[in-house]
Amino acid sequence: MEEKRIGTVIDYFAKIGVVAFRVEEEGLKVGDTIHLKGHTTDLTEKVISMQIDLEVIEEAKIGDDVGIKIKDRARKGDAVYKVIE
Repeated sequence: MEEKRIGTVIDYFAKIGVVAFRVEEEGLKVGDTIHLKGHTTDLTEKVISMQIDLEVIEEAKIGDDVGIKIKDRARKGDAVYKVIE
C-alpha cells in the first residue's frame, strides 16, 4: 500500500469531529482513503463526506481548504496522506 502526502492539518474541531486541511498535492475525492499521521496521531479513514465553507463537495482540488469528518482526533500540523491502493 502506497501513500502520497497531500496536505497538513490546519485545525481540528473536537465538538463535531471534523479535521480541516489544505489540499497541497493531488486532488481528493469522496471514497478515497486518507491517513493522518503526527506525533500522537495515526489514523486511517475512508472519506465519507467533504465540505468547503459548509458546502458538501464530491472532489477537492489543489489549494482547497476542506473539512472531513473523522472518528478520532487529529492535531494541527499532522500530515495528511492519500492512500493509493
